[in-house]
Amino acid sequence: MNKKYILLILTLLMSIAGFSSWAQTLDSAKIKAVESGLEGAFKTKEQKPWTIWDRMHYYRIKGLSIAVISNYHLAWAKGYGWADDSLKIPVTTQTLFQAASISKSLNAVGVLKLVQDKKLDLYADINTYLGSWKFPYDSLSKGKKISVANLLSHTGGLTVHGFDGYEQGSVLPTLQQVLDGQKPANSDPIRSMYEPGLKSEYSGGGITISQEIVTDITHQPYDKYMYDKVLKPLGMTSSTYEQPPKDKKQELLATAYRPDGKPVKGRYHIYPEQAAAGLWTNPTDLSKYIIETQLAYAGRSEKVLNQQTTKIRLTPYLDKQAALGVFLIDQDSTKYFSHSGANEGFRADYWGSLEGGNGLVIMVNSDNGQIIPEIENAIANVYGFKGLYRTKLLTTTTVADSVLQSYIGEFELAPGFSITVTREGSHLFGQGTGQPKFELYPETQTKFFLKVADAKVEFIKDDKGQVIKAILYQNGEHEMKKVK
Repeated sequence: MNKKYILLILTLLMSIAGFSSWAQTLDSAKIKAVESGLEGAFKTKEQKPWTIWDRMHYYRIKGLSIAVISNYHLAWAKGYGWADDSLKIPVTTQTLFQAASISKSLNAVGVLKLVQDKKLDLYADINTYLGSWKFPYDSLSKGKKISVANLLSHTGGLTVHGFDGYEQGSVLPTLQQVLDGQKPANSDPIRSMYEPGLKSEYSGGGITISQEIVTDITHQPYDKYMYDKVLKPLGMTSSTYEQPPKDKKQELLATAYRPDGKPVKGRYHIYPEQAAAGLWTNPTDLSKYIIETQLAYAGRSEKVLNQQTTKIRLTPYLDKQAALGVFLIDQDSTKYFSHSGANEGFRADYWGSLEGGNGLVIMVNSDNGQIIPEIENAIANVYGFKGLYRTKLLTTTTVADSVLQSYIGEFELAPGFSITVTREGSHLFGQGTGQPKFELYPETQTKFFLKVADAKVEFIKDDKGQVIKAILYQNGEHEMKKVK
């Protein structure tokens, strides 16, 4: 070969190697910026961001795993803390968490694969495909039939919001026992609340009916069909719908923890409601699902679903948000498909942009998921993900110590749950029953805000100037009577 060309090739190779090293350094800098840039729903000008380790300690979170997607590629993934604290098994990018309701997103891919293959009509009566079990229509459905599209978009007017799972060693119900709410099932029968097609109201029960449809059509165990036709083609080979996982090393399965940091009895619960809550996965594998969805939506890939079917899946069915297995959310003129998850001892969340190929996945092995939006704010800030940075800047005022002292007491929100307000110097704190303490920052002389959640507390006095109640502003107004 000509020496001139050899020199050129060597120069190019050195250039590529140099670029790769620079890119890794760039990612490393961004990772550090994310790790030290956590912010809550609110902040003040003088407040410094938190670090990921500070917040894990604050929330008593044992393990955490993150993946960041940029320009249709996995930018980075990293694990933090312990998959099992007592055994000191660290979280790695391979550690599997329960995805909880994120399972519904992948389930929709599997169901729509049957639609794409002409084995299922998305809009036909579900009893057309149900075999040994049929949905028992009654007068509440008003003669209207439920379709698979209704099931996947939560528009079937069906009962059973979610599932608690079963402790290790428990007698597990069959799927049909779950559908009928028969022992040993610990959930109610899945039945009509009202006629289908009126509105979107979340129903894990409806998703469980779609699981029965998949098994009746394919004549295969649900987890096998989902692995062969969805997970494996997407490259999600570490993931499984098996309940419990039999082909995975136990050290790869994260132990579930309560908000106080104590493990769930038996390490984790088992969910025979696989389509609604049964996926074991990690952020690295979920990022493959997000990227493939983005590429399929753009017509650039069809590992499982083609562009036409993907667009059906990502189109809100009745309202502006609930699509088929996902929720479509417009944030600052940027559209995202998203889903969160909450099983016993696990919390998770993912976001994927419809355009631009950006996204993120966060999973924790804790019942306390409050750190998740804080990390999302950090990622969005560092990577410029439009619409996902949701921290609001608020200003504080000065409140006299004597006024702060008048707010001290116990305020009952509901039977068995109160918020206790205490004072430390010139700072006011609140603490819900069984929850961590949080600081209350004065916005006015009577109204205070939280930095860790989108919530405010206002203290109400009587004609004599005595505090008699408080109002919690969080997803509406909630009156709290002062009981102590």
